[in-house]
Amino acid sequence: MPKPIIDSNKCSKCGTCIDICPMEVFAKEKDAVVVKKAKECIGCRACEVQCEKEAIKVED
Repeated sequence: MPKPIIDSNKCSKCGTCIDICPMEVFAKEKDAVVVKKAKECIGCRACEVQCEKEAIKVED
């Protein structure tokens, strides 16, 4: 099962991952982007590819 992980030290909170994810795995909470629905991740890696800060990794 794929598992998206956000490195909060690298994340700029731009929201690209929120916009690009077809499964709505990510959400903005307070002043951070978080993995809200990890079990919904299908492993397409769109978030990983589109993150300009390389803050997201999808582990298998």
